[in-house]
Amino acid sequence: MSNSNSLSVNSIISDFKEITKMRLAISVVFSSLAGYLLGVDTVDLKTLILLAFGGYFMVGASNAYNQIIEKDLDALMDRTKNRPIPAGRMSVNTAFIIASIFTLLGIIILYNINKQTAMFGAISIFIYTSVYTPLKTKTPLSVFVGAIPGAIPFMLGWVAATDDFGIEPGTLFALQFFWQFPHFWSIGWFLFEDYKKGGFFMLPTGKQDKGTAVQIIMYTIWTILVSILPVFGFTGKLHLSILSAIIVFVLGLGMLFYAIELFKKMTTKAAKQLMLASVSYITLVQIVYVIDKFLR
Repeated sequence: MSNSNSLSVNSIISDFKEITKMRLAISVVFSSLAGYLLGVDTVDLKTLILLAFGGYFMVGASNAYNQIIEKDLDALMDRTKNRPIPAGRMSVNTAFIIASIFTLLGIIILYNINKQTAMFGAISIFIYTSVYTPLKTKTPLSVFVGAIPGAIPFMLGWVAATDDFGIEPGTLFALQFFWQFPHFWSIGWFLFEDYKKGGFFMLPTGKQDKGTAVQIIMYTIWTILVSILPVFGFTGKLHLSILSAIIVFVLGLGMLFYAIELFKKMTTKAAKQLMLASVSYITLVQIVYVIDKFLR
C-alpha cells in the first residue's frame, strides 16, 4: 500500500513539474534574477526571493494555460502526448485551478516588488496564452509574438530593481528577443516532423530550407550586435567593460558558427547543436554581464 502511495505522490509531483514546465521556468527565473542584479545598487535579498517566486508562478501559469489550450494537439505529437492532460493523468479543471492560482500568486508577489513589474508579468502571461498559443497553428509569425513574453524576464529583473523602464531594460529585452529566433527555430527544425503532426509550423518559411537557415544566421548576428551594445556607453546605466564585451562577442561567434553549420549541413543534428549552443550562449552572456558589473 505504502509503495503505491509513494508512487502516486511521485507521479503527482512529476505531473506538477511538467504542467508548469519546471526546467524552463527555472531558466526564466535565472534570466530575471540576472536582470535584477544588473539593475540594483545594493542587492535586497527579499526582492530577489520575491522575484524568483513571482517569476516562477508567472511562467508556470503560462505553461499550464498553454497545455490546457493545446491538449488535443499535444495528444498528436510524440514529444507532448505523455503530458499530464493528454495522457489523462490530470483533468483540465485541475490544470485550470493550478494556472489560476499561479497567476494570482505571481501578480500579487510581483506587485509587492513594484507595480511595473506586476504589469509586465501580467502582459507576458496574456501575450503567451491569448496571442502566441492560438497563433502557433496558424502562422510562423507566432514565433515573433512568442519572443515578446520570452524576452520580458531579463528586462523584468531590471524593472524590479529600479522601478524604471528605459534604455537599459530595453537593451536587455532586445538581446533576449533576437536570441529567441535562432533558439526557437533550431527547435522547430529538429522537431519539424513532430510539430507537423500537431499542425504547428514554427519555421519562418514553413520548411527546413535555406531560407530558414539564412534567417537564423541573420537573427544570430542581430543578437551578437545587441549583446555588445553596452560597451559603447549609450545604454544608460547598463555598462560592459571591453574585456567582457570581447568575451560576449566570442560567445556570440560560437553560436554563429553553429548557425552557419546548420546552413551548410541542413541536418537535424546540426539544428540540435545550435539549440544547445543557444542555451549555453544566453546563460553565459547573462553571467558575464553580472560578473562584469560586480567586478568593475
